[in-house]
Amino acid sequence: MQQFVIPQFIDVEDKIIGPITTRQFLILLVGGLLIFLEFKLTDFSLFLLEGLITIVICGSFAFMKMNGMPFHFFVINIIQRFKRPSLRIWHKEFNSRELASHRIGQNADLPKMVNKAHVSLSHSRLQELTLVVDTGGVYQPEEEELISKNQEV
Repeated sequence: MQQFVIPQFIDVEDKIIGPITTRQFLILLVGGLLIFLEFKLTDFSLFLLEGLITIVICGSFAFMKMNGMPFHFFVINIIQRFKRPSLRIWHKEFNSRELASHRIGQNADLPKMVNKAHVSLSHSRLQELTLVVDTGGVYQPEEEELISKNQEV
């Protein structure tokens, strides 16, 4: 049996200057350039305030870790979470044309919410449920069909 070398420590970044990694060096370099621009473009009292804020932000992005991952990944995950929440709720909206097409041959009542017990689903039962969901509950399968199909399963 052939043996393979398994890579280890793949999450450890390469160190370039002492204990500082390439990512940390680039973040600190950008922070240093921002501080230099702040020094040249503002008066001294405003520079102290801006410089302190820049040092804190760049230092946290360079050295801070949250849950074992770099801080910038943590910030990106927070931004993505606010843009796309993980809880998705389906609420189908009907326009008047769809409602009119579903009402032909049936009462003009709006679809009713029906609570039914959980049953195991066969392929044909899934197709029937898909039809109920797509029509917003307007289509109601006959109860005898439901009972016979549930007994088959």
